[in-house]
Amino acid sequence: MAPFLLLLVLLAETASAFDLIVVTVHPGDDVTLPCQAPDSSIRAVEWSRPDLKHEYVLLYRDGHLDPHHQHPSFRDRVDLVDRDLKDGDVSLTLKNVNITDTGTYECRVASGGSRRKKRTFIISEPIRIIHLQVTEPGEVVCLWVFFYRLQVR
Repeated sequence: MAPFLLLLVLLAETASAFDLIVVTVHPGDDVTLPCQAPDSSIRAVEWSRPDLKHEYVLLYRDGHLDPHHQHPSFRDRVDLVDRDLKDGDVSLTLKNVNITDTGTYECRVASGGSRRKKRTFIISEPIRIIHLQVTEPGEVVCLWVFFYRLQVR
């Protein structure tokens, strides 16, 4: 029992060190992935998944959603909770989730003073990392996600 408790303590410390949040939902649910920008003068918001390579989940810049390099599976299913970005809230709403939505999501922002080319992604460290786990009702969620984050860093 003691080794198990030690493992849980170590996992909790690891999760807080990387600001990793695990969100578990069922297929068909809508989910909000929370993200709060430290600065309220936001020029662009990018939600991505590292496994999607050159496509993103959502890109919002200059007051508009940009579908140009959006992964097709997210079209018409994602939006920002508040497109006015009040108080730096850049949380993502994902509608009608399915098993293929399981993965690690990263939230990035570009502040109002930053300059970048229109066609590029936001090049910065994520301000929030969330692992979305889509499970069937009654299914047990595994703790592998914490070990995954250790390997990525």
